[in-house]
Amino acid sequence: MTLTSAQPLWNPQRPGPMPYHRYQPHDRRVHVPVTERHWPAARIERAPLWVPVDLRDGNQALAEPMDTPRKRRFFDLLVSLGYKEIEIGYPSASRTDFAFVRHLVTSGAVPEDVTPVVFTPARTELIDRTFEAIEGLPRAVVHLYIATSPVWREVVLRRDRAGVRRTLRTAAEHMARRAGDAPGIRFQFSPETFNLTEPDFVLELCDGLTELWDASPDRPVIHNLPATVEIATPNVYADQIEYAHRHLSRRDSVILSVHPHNDRGTGVACAELAVLAGAQRVEGCLFGNGERTGNVDLVTLALNLFAQGVDPMVDFGDIDAVREVVEECNRLPVHPRHPYAGELVHTAFSGTHQDAIGKGLAEHARRAAESGVPERQAPWSVPYLPVDPADLGRSYEAVIRVNSQSGKGGTAYLLHTHHGVDLPAEMRPEVARLVQEATDDSGREATPKELYDLFRTAYLEGDAVRLDSWSVLEEAPGRHRFVCTLRLDGGRAGDHEGTGTGPLTAFADALAGAGFTVRILDSVRTGRFSYARCRVNGTTLWGAAEDDSALSASVRAVLSAVNRATPR
Repeated sequence: MTLTSAQPLWNPQRPGPMPYHRYQPHDRRVHVPVTERHWPAARIERAPLWVPVDLRDGNQALAEPMDTPRKRRFFDLLVSLGYKEIEIGYPSASRTDFAFVRHLVTSGAVPEDVTPVVFTPARTELIDRTFEAIEGLPRAVVHLYIATSPVWREVVLRRDRAGVRRTLRTAAEHMARRAGDAPGIRFQFSPETFNLTEPDFVLELCDGLTELWDASPDRPVIHNLPATVEIATPNVYADQIEYAHRHLSRRDSVILSVHPHNDRGTGVACAELAVLAGAQRVEGCLFGNGERTGNVDLVTLALNLFAQGVDPMVDFGDIDAVREVVEECNRLPVHPRHPYAGELVHTAFSGTHQDAIGKGLAEHARRAAESGVPERQAPWSVPYLPVDPADLGRSYEAVIRVNSQSGKGGTAYLLHTHHGVDLPAEMRPEVARLVQEATDDSGREATPKELYDLFRTAYLEGDAVRLDSWSVLEEAPGRHRFVCTLRLDGGRAGDHEGTGTGPLTAFADALAGAGFTVRILDSVRTGRFSYARCRVNGTTLWGAAEDDSALSASVRAVLSAVNRATPR
C-alpha cells in the first residue's frame, strides 16, 4: 500500500522550506523482490545470539578510543553479563587494537565458552596482520568485510561488481589458507551497506563464500547483513532479511546475522523485525554507542525481550553498575531518558502517573500476599512500569518524585514510603496544594525530606493555640468531659472544659469556650499518625499529629486543624 500525499481538510500544515527534493525514497535506490511476507505473523520466543561490538565498532566511534585497561574492563563486563561471542577489535587498524588482542591471548582472559571475533578488510596484508594477532587463541571468528552497494562501489572502491567479486574471493581464499585445518577458526562475511545492495549480488557473494569456505552445520559460516546507513522504515529491512533467509544456499550451514545502525532512530525496531524475518544473530553495542547516531542498542533489545517474558540470556540485574562501567570506558554519558537504563526512566513526576503507580504497587503487594508469593516473584502488572525496577537492581526510591507537575498521589506515596505518613485519601489534595505552592515558588523538585519538612511545618508545629494540659473522663456511657488548659498566641493560659458524646466532641466543646467554633467531620488513625478534618470558624481544614497514643494523637490532630485555621 502506498500512502497518498493529498492533504486532508483537518490538517492545516503547509509545504515547508526544506529541500526534500534532493533525496530519493528507498525504493528508487534498491529493489527488494518480495513476493510474500512471513515475518509480520512471527513472534520472538528465544533470544538470538547477541554479539557486542563495543570493542571494535563502538571503540572506533569514540573521540578518545579506549586504551588496553579500559578495553579490558569493558571485556570483563561483557563476559560477566553472559555474552558468548564478543568482537574484540580490528587488530590491523592500529597498534592499540593489535596490542589488546594480544593481551587477551597472552593473559588467558578469554573463558572457554567465549569466542572472540576479529575484524579485517578484504586485503591480504591486513588479513595476515589479523591472523598474527589471534595466534594462540583456541577459537576465533575472523570477520571479513567489503562494501558492496552501487554508491560505495562507484565512489569509494572504483570497482564494478566483477571487481568486488574478484577482490573478495582473493581475500577469502587467503583467509582459508591462513586458517588451514584449525577447527577453532570460523569465518564471517559482511557485505557492508547490504541494505543498499542489489539482493541478487548479495546472494551471489554470500553463496560463493559459503561454498569456498566449505560451510557445514557443525562449522557454519556467518553472513552478517548490516544496515550500515539506515535508509528506510524497519519493515523494508525485514523484507530484505527475509528474502536472504529464504534464498541463501546451504541455509543450515549459515548463521544469518544483522548489524543495524540507527541513522533514522529505528535501529532497535530494525533488529527486532530482522529476527522475526529469520536473523539468528545480532551485533550491536551496549546503550547504542557507534558511528553517527550509533549501533543498535543491545541493552534495549535484551530488556525488550525480558519485558515480554522471554529469557534475554544476558544479565542486566544491576543496570546501574553496567551503565557506570560503560560510561567510564566510553567517556560518554547514558541519557537520563534512555530506555530501561536511564536515571529517570522509572521515575514519574506527573500527578496522574504517580497516582496510578502508587495504586499499582499497592495492588501488586496485595495480590502477592493473597496468593502467598513473595512480591519479587509475583506476576508483574503495574501501570506505567513495564518491568519491575527491582529486577534491574533499581530501588523504588526513584520511581516517584515530586515537582510542580506532580499531584496528590506522588506526595502521598513519598511521605508514606520515606516517613510513614499515610495520608487519608480525602486529605491528599490539601497537602498536594501546599507542596505545589512550594515547588512553583522554587521551580525545582522536592526531595522526600523537603516534603516531610513541609508537612511537619504545616501540620505538626502550629503553636498559635497550645494545649498545656488536658484530661478526659467518661462520666457515663456516651457522655465525656474534657478539661484542659489552653494558651493563645503565647499569652496567658486559661482553663476550659466541655462535654460531648466522645473525647473529641468534648474537646471541641471546650474549644468553644476559647472562641473557636469547631465541628469534627472526620477522624482517621493510620500507624502512629492521626488525622482530623474539622470545620473551624467556617473553614474546613485537616489537622495531623503523631503519637503512640491514638487518643492523644487524635486530640492533637484537632488542635492542628484549629492552629491551621488561626491567622498568625
